[in-house]
Amino acid sequence: MTKLSVNINKIALLRNSRGGNLPDVLKAALDCEKYGAQGITVHPRPDGRHIRYTDVRELKPALSTEFNIEGYPSDEFLDLVCSVKPNQVTLVPDPPEALTSNAGWDTIRNKAFLMEVIERLKKNNIRTSIFTDTDPDQIEGAAATGTDRIELYTEKYAAGYSANPEAAIEPYLKAAHRAHKYGLGINAGHDLNLKNLAFFHKNIPHLAEVSIGHALIADALYLGLENTVRLYLRQLQ
Repeated sequence: MTKLSVNINKIALLRNSRGGNLPDVLKAALDCEKYGAQGITVHPRPDGRHIRYTDVRELKPALSTEFNIEGYPSDEFLDLVCSVKPNQVTLVPDPPEALTSNAGWDTIRNKAFLMEVIERLKKNNIRTSIFTDTDPDQIEGAAATGTDRIELYTEKYAAGYSANPEAAIEPYLKAAHRAHKYGLGINAGHDLNLKNLAFFHKNIPHLAEVSIGHALIADALYLGLENTVRLYLRQLQ
């Protein structure tokens, strides 16, 4: 079964825009779990513009499902996750000031750096995942770092889905087969939504987890959070 991990960054962004604690990030995370989500994802950035480091520390003891923390592996980020010890850390290559992730790692050029980071995370009993594109050499490079999983960056699939779903999915299908061949677990995320998720799930083998935030929270504005989480879970059945 493919797990749904709900990224709650946009809940925090809305809270921060006004100050105070409305909406309540912790309550939103617990509600997502209550409605059936099998994980919670956060991506703290140094400027605290959405999820803050204090949120991360408050969430960990309260959650009963898998906790996934995404981020660029700066010293500060690594100190945070090694103290919190989530179930999974997803390493993304974007710099701290980036609006959102927009590419996978160059796993070949950054092999030594990634190996050092992953070794530290594994010493803390944290499962590791690397944000990757579908390029076969980059998948092979990811395997060489010692990571447990990769997270396929699905923006290109989402962009091409409406025009030609089969063509859009093809590179991801090949990437999934290659990743599985190297013994890597497979996650996916970025721009997956209620229109394109079911097709992706149906066609990608060995898909362990999808992490969805922006589209899911936007849908919740119209459909309600409980109904939206259940609708996304339905796409994964």
